[in-house]
Amino acid sequence: MPELALDAWLQKQATLTLERILPTLTEPLATMADAPSFVARLREHFPRIFTELYALYGTHYDFHFHVERILHSAATYHALRSPILLQRDQARQADPTWLLSENMIGMTLYVDLFAGTFEGVREKIPYLQELGITYLHLMPLFKCPEENSDGGYAVSSYRETHPMLGTIEDLATLAQELHVAGINLVVDFIFNHTSDEHEWALKAKAGDETYRDYYRIFPDRTLPDQYQRTLREIFPETAPGAFTWIPEVQGWVWTTFYPFQWDLNYDNPEVFASMMGEMLFLANVGVDVLRLDAVAFVWKQMGTGSENLPQAHQIIRALNAIAQVVAPSLVFKSEAIVHPDDVYSYIDFDECPISYNPTMMAMIWDALATRKPNVLSYAMKNRFALPQNCAWVNYVRVHDDIGWSMADSDLAVFGMNGYDHRQFLNRYYSGKFPGSFAKGLPFNYNPQNQDMRICGTAASLAGLEQALEVKSDILYHFAIERILLIHSIILSTGGIPLIYSGDEIATLNDYGYLADPHRQQDSRWAHRSVFDWQRAENRHDLNTTEGRVFSRLARMIAVRKAHAAFGGNDTRFIPCENEHVLVYLRPHAQQPILCVANFSEHLCAFSLESIRAHWQAPFELRDLLTDKALRLGDEVQLAPYQFMWLG
Repeated sequence: MPELALDAWLQKQATLTLERILPTLTEPLATMADAPSFVARLREHFPRIFTELYALYGTHYDFHFHVERILHSAATYHALRSPILLQRDQARQADPTWLLSENMIGMTLYVDLFAGTFEGVREKIPYLQELGITYLHLMPLFKCPEENSDGGYAVSSYRETHPMLGTIEDLATLAQELHVAGINLVVDFIFNHTSDEHEWALKAKAGDETYRDYYRIFPDRTLPDQYQRTLREIFPETAPGAFTWIPEVQGWVWTTFYPFQWDLNYDNPEVFASMMGEMLFLANVGVDVLRLDAVAFVWKQMGTGSENLPQAHQIIRALNAIAQVVAPSLVFKSEAIVHPDDVYSYIDFDECPISYNPTMMAMIWDALATRKPNVLSYAMKNRFALPQNCAWVNYVRVHDDIGWSMADSDLAVFGMNGYDHRQFLNRYYSGKFPGSFAKGLPFNYNPQNQDMRICGTAASLAGLEQALEVKSDILYHFAIERILLIHSIILSTGGIPLIYSGDEIATLNDYGYLADPHRQQDSRWAHRSVFDWQRAENRHDLNTTEGRVFSRLARMIAVRKAHAAFGGNDTRFIPCENEHVLVYLRPHAQQPILCVANFSEHLCAFSLESIRAHWQAPFELRDLLTDKALRLGDEVQLAPYQFMWLG
């Protein structure tokens, strides 16, 4: 059937299906405070829902049964939505670009490491407000096994939080308090896999055929071996292979990441319906943004790498359309640490309106190591632009390792071999390259191809740990400036800047994990330390490391919030004649802002006149961070690691 004819047929079938199902929704509709609005949204988005579900499950004999079940579940969850959240839905529908605001400032943290419990986080809301945080990502907080938890990513229940943090009711209370304080709540939605202790996995182990079909279980190695030929190993050192023999099920279970994380079988429409229910439950708790974990892996297909397949996008788009009906204020954020082109493929208002920007993160550290931001500028010039109403989440590091996820083709433009350059970066940031300032740790080393990733706090990777060890004032100064420089990039380039908790007070690596037998093989725990509130007390003392970093970071955030040019996602990267200087423009009708940054430890100069080909700047510009005035045509002198926001 030609594509246009198929589209018309699907639209017709969607209309007929909805008209048949609507009369069966009488009971949940009767309990809704806004039934007409719900039905209007359902009519608007159901063609998308139907189209995506048909592509995934249209060949199933009971397809329409599953569609009806999904709509009944969606209506039931909307009927349970609180009046406060319904008001939030209305406000967000009226302003679909709220995520692109210059006021969006993110922080990510572990509840237990930051403040112990949900109640502890509530008590620390004034601290978050002091820094200017409006987007708070709480790292995995759901019930998980004590030992095999993968840092919380092996979920045993999506409806129970870890007991030491509090209850799901405590989380809902925290969400309300955050909303009152103007802070959006972000949590992880780990929808590729569950823990082997999840109720579904336990029922599968007990022989329940319904729940065995929730996972991919094979009686022997015949099919796993065929699949494995085209799969890459994610953790070759700690968890080689993608299949694990599980005696309780007498079969090989698909386990992409770790043996205790069982991949869900999205070939089964019941899995989609069940995970939709978990998603909507979290939306009703008060979550504003769901970070979709490991989006690239959710669909499997023989003869492929089982990553970034079209069906993975269809699953997310179907969930997105359902969320637009049930909880319109809920937003998806994609986490795809894959090739830059594949990262971009998930970003769309109807799929994931916001996405991590792993390429920028990798390129920032690359620019610090090489002292040349030319690859960063080139890559962002070609890859930074996004669809309307979408935004990057820019960061210098997260809870995980740093992988060098730049495109080889971008490196080749500057005469670099991708493999060789990654080896250089690995040596540099693990402190093995002569002259390196970094104190990073290798993670997940692959002896076959020498690949690995890097762990460490921003401060240790930027040279502060080394400077303190050798007691060098100049190295200390450079390290502080590097920390601030890289945060200036994420705060000013467009999108949502995301600060990792502790980096705002220059936290160093914590090597205590080496004494814990459950963590000593995972170097990521070096940068997952308990937040030091005693050090944080120094944040107002400019004679301390904490004060020097926190005060200037808070100043940058305040300036960002005061200028509309920092909102939106329009950023223009401009070539600079000085190879050490990064230049980019934030266009705005009233006050465009030109950002410049020196990535070297040497004085660098360039002419403002050289940017005229890209922007007709006014005769005089002012550095918004220092109030220093500059005249167009003047040679701009940038001190080591200095940055300016000129408007």
